[in-house]
Amino acid sequence: MKDTGIKIAVYGQGKMGLPLAQVIAQYYKVIGVDINKNLTENLNKGINPINDEPMLTELLEKNLKSKNYEATTDFEYAAQNSNIHIILVPTLIKENKPDLGLVKDVAKKIKEGLKRGDIIITECTMPPGSTEMLIPVLEESGLKYIADFGLAHCPERTMTGTAIRDITGQYPKIIGASDERTLKIVKEIYEKINNKGVIVMSSIVAAEMVKVFEGCYRDVNIALANELSYVCEKYKVNSEEIFNAANSQPYCHIHKPGYVGGHCIPYYPWFVIDENTELMRTARKVNENVIDRLIMKVIEGLNECNVAIKDSNILILGLTFRGDVYEFAHTPAKPFIEKLKKFNLNIYAYDPLCKEEDYKRFEVEEFKDDFKNIDCVVILTDHKEFYKIDWSKAGREMRNKVIVDIRGIVDESKAKLSVLKL
Repeated sequence: MKDTGIKIAVYGQGKMGLPLAQVIAQYYKVIGVDINKNLTENLNKGINPINDEPMLTELLEKNLKSKNYEATTDFEYAAQNSNIHIILVPTLIKENKPDLGLVKDVAKKIKEGLKRGDIIITECTMPPGSTEMLIPVLEESGLKYIADFGLAHCPERTMTGTAIRDITGQYPKIIGASDERTLKIVKEIYEKINNKGVIVMSSIVAAEMVKVFEGCYRDVNIALANELSYVCEKYKVNSEEIFNAANSQPYCHIHKPGYVGGHCIPYYPWFVIDENTELMRTARKVNENVIDRLIMKVIEGLNECNVAIKDSNILILGLTFRGDVYEFAHTPAKPFIEKLKKFNLNIYAYDPLCKEEDYKRFEVEEFKDDFKNIDCVVILTDHKEFYKIDWSKAGREMRNKVIVDIRGIVDESKAKLSVLKL
């Protein structure tokens, strides 16, 4: 591999940072930086902590063998031995307010090894203006913004389980840079790793807005889908049938109704919500209220069987927020279980990805038996395994035949059951 002189540090070796580091290390020398010593030691041994990410293990092994990748907890070492610094750590929300503490902490550590000509790139999704808020921290190094170092924002556009695919060409890369020199270098890097190319924005702030707006759009659309599904219920028609027909027209893109989970969409609207964004605030409320509606569906189904929710046996299928991904960020299972417990009933759960400690964390009993004592099954996650369940057989075994399916898993006609949906 030709030595370009570009050496890159990726700060944060989690579910987004590690795949990015491995993709880049096919072309440049990369140092992966993380505060977790056990993680970095394992990475240097070729042990991949993210087993559900296709191709990641192979890339890690390849990049270690070529000596293009190393992992460390030494931030100053990484900063001193790199000239491109990519920050990809979590941006948090506390009481609906952005918390950029982790990003600022990384910037403070980069400052200790910052050199003339260096470029700092933020990839983590942040409120508009956040990248440039790091300028005073970085200038504590004695170097001056633009004159001595550049900034860029290139938001990650990836999902857990498809990160390698997304980084290398599912979508174009968004780039906003502080100056022409910085833009030229950053553009060169991302064009090399992404076969869909780049979209250059007019400013860093414009680039920050792109990813945030993507999340806001989806959140508002899902809220609309939730409300339209309530209308469909009122008229006793199938919402999926209506949505599919409406979406056959190219200007209509109604999403699927349901609870909005994960570490992206439920949080990004709060990066821009203010007194002028009533629609987004309302959408957040509508989507969080899905849990209350879910509880009402359970009660409604049990009442039709002349069964009180108190002392009933409820089986929850799925504790992770998304099908076939071991991730619990903003999972519907957490608030749903918390509200169910107020009814003094028995809660069982099964998730093919979960371990014993996960069931303990949710304070539910792991379901290991057949369906014979179950009054109501609630499907929260679309794991592939759940599609394989013989729902007709399960219905025959259940003590009371109530199924609340918010993921469209059960084919009601084949199961010969009454299935309640949102």
